[in-house]
Amino acid sequence: MGISVNGVDIDDQQIEQELPHHAAAANPLKQSVHELILRTLLLQEAASLGIEGADDEERIEALLAREVRVPPADDAACALHYRNHPQRYTHGEMVEARHILFQVTPTVPLEMLRETAEGILAALREDPERFDELARTYSNCPSGAVGGSLGQLGRGQCVPEFEKLLFRLRPGELPERPLETRFGLHIVQVVRRIEGRLLPFEAVRREIADYLTTAAWQRGLHQYLQILVGRADIAGISLDGADSPLVQ
Repeated sequence: MGISVNGVDIDDQQIEQELPHHAAAANPLKQSVHELILRTLLLQEAASLGIEGADDEERIEALLAREVRVPPADDAACALHYRNHPQRYTHGEMVEARHILFQVTPTVPLEMLRETAEGILAALREDPERFDELARTYSNCPSGAVGGSLGQLGRGQCVPEFEKLLFRLRPGELPERPLETRFGLHIVQVVRRIEGRLLPFEAVRREIADYLTTAAWQRGLHQYLQILVGRADIAGISLDGADSPLVQ
């Protein structure tokens, strides 16, 4: 592919060997090339700093340990995070919910589907007792056969946008509009809420400190990669410093 990093070529054979490691990526070829560029940059930097190791991975680890340093999260930062994200440290919180799914298909235009969903939502506002009936009639989810019932759901069991709405709605409340997810359009209703228990700060302080320290290290790594990419001479592929996909 004619790619080089500071004058060092990355050939097709290297890319072919890297490809199997990224088979699950959205673009395996692109991911493989970026990984090779990143690894080459890190090994070049390790060599320039005289960092040694038994193999490439050990040299890279030693480089990052030296160059990317962050202080551990202190108690004040941990306490602030705890206050701002109580849902993360609440155990046992659940909702009993039901929904009506209007599944997107190639044969049904999204606008037509949206009009149908909004019409059903309007009908439910007029008469909420019809939820069971309308779910059985219109829902494209297997749960439609039982009136749209999804049973009891905890956090982490649904796609993020669905979970966010579920845990925001009050029992019996209907959403302002149908929710769009990759599965289609949903009319969601919480039947019952089971309140969880917020764990004491001391019980989760170490977990929070580890989380914040790891997040800070990842930000530091991101900045470090920005510097390496920004000052490197990379040919054969478009990587523009901080805007490069490599460091996103």
